[in-house]
Amino acid sequence: MTTKPNYKNRVAAMAGAALLFATTGHLSAQSADALIDKLVSKGVLTVKEANDLREESDKNFTTALQTKNGMLDWVQALKFNGDVRARFESFNSDNTAFNARTRLRYRLRFGVVAQLTDSMEAGFRLTSSEPGGSFGGDPISGNTTFQNNADKKFIYLDQAYGKWSPLKGPSWIGSLTIGKMENPFVFSDMVFDGDYTPEGVAMNLGYVVNDQHSVKLNAGYFVLDELSGSTHDPSMVGAQLRWDAVWSPKLNTSIGGAYLAMCNENQITNGAVPNMNRGNTRVGATGMLAYRYTPFIVDASATYTLDKFPLFPGPFPIKVGGDFMYNNGAPGGGNDVNGRSVDNSAYSVGIQFGKSGKKGTWDLSYTWKSIGANAWWEEVTDSDFGAFYGLGNSPANSGSGSSAGYGAGTNVKGHVIKFTYSPFNSWMLSAKWFLTSLVNDYPAGANSSMSRVQVDANWKF
Repeated sequence: MTTKPNYKNRVAAMAGAALLFATTGHLSAQSADALIDKLVSKGVLTVKEANDLREESDKNFTTALQTKNGMLDWVQALKFNGDVRARFESFNSDNTAFNARTRLRYRLRFGVVAQLTDSMEAGFRLTSSEPGGSFGGDPISGNTTFQNNADKKFIYLDQAYGKWSPLKGPSWIGSLTIGKMENPFVFSDMVFDGDYTPEGVAMNLGYVVNDQHSVKLNAGYFVLDELSGSTHDPSMVGAQLRWDAVWSPKLNTSIGGAYLAMCNENQITNGAVPNMNRGNTRVGATGMLAYRYTPFIVDASATYTLDKFPLFPGPFPIKVGGDFMYNNGAPGGGNDVNGRSVDNSAYSVGIQFGKSGKKGTWDLSYTWKSIGANAWWEEVTDSDFGAFYGLGNSPANSGSGSSAGYGAGTNVKGHVIKFTYSPFNSWMLSAKWFLTSLVNDYPAGANSSMSRVQVDANWKF
């Protein structure tokens, strides 16, 4: 018969564990948790006592860390994060005017987040990147190419922000962020490139209706450029409403609706900001945007989780979804001022099997995207989704950065297939294939097809 440990044994075990936490400065969090779990499994500690011990040890560790490192009393914790990605990629086209190419690239990101008292947070992140002309680093890419006899590479400020989170549940969750930040909106890369970190003010507000339903409101005001001789600075505002629902242990859905608007966009000429992408209709020698960009965006997805699937550890999610964007700031039909189709809408549909990220997991996805030339501002969309332009300075007035060759941005359609495998929690391997062409070919009727392949190895820390 199993007997319950007496009170004296329990007190002794708790005291011993607490002493071990207090006196062993080099004890790792993993080994400490393992010790507590062992005491629970043996019946020496209850689950509540174990949680209390963990909480007390965290407080003691924070106090000791503040004393040892001279941290201010209101700094509760420092968190470090980052990743290093190595990439091989190739470009090929059926058009014989295109010269096939390959290259090797890397991306480095390193960030620090300070958790402060009074629900405050401050953080920054550094990234690799290449210069965006005469500006800082490319705003929609952290990649750096292996070249120039191994010259020293650039490091840029990718994030620098302050955050206040006065609402932390259980029903209401809310935060206010100011600075250069992670994108507060939830969009696919049809709308924003994943590397884009806007500058401005953002609000995120959420309400948990019950265990099955929650709604979120995301809003932001972003500065696009600052004009020394005018108060009409180019900017962007937006709001997004989302509804997330769990219908059963196996089925969940997410639906979103948003409105974005660029203000004073006539001030954004080719030379005003980094001219990285192309596709929009522009006019004049300086390349002024011909239309306004005020799109409505809707998206929806559903995820069904199987109990198991061959060669996959644990439950296996299958996700289908899509999004649609319509820019009412550009004409809905006909030709633009340069005689080409306006194309003021965009959409994408896709499916994903599995989910990578943890050791032994993987995912396989397929997406079809079509982005009209004037569906959205070219300079914030996916920088990897492009095709072949057979003419320089196309579309017309696109600027010096738009020579004949590969060009990403809007005015592109095609397939994207991606496979990712996680051999370990910290390491991911992936292969991605883009098979694309232009919505409007340049010159008209030319073969604009492009095959772009990316093979990545990513280390997270």
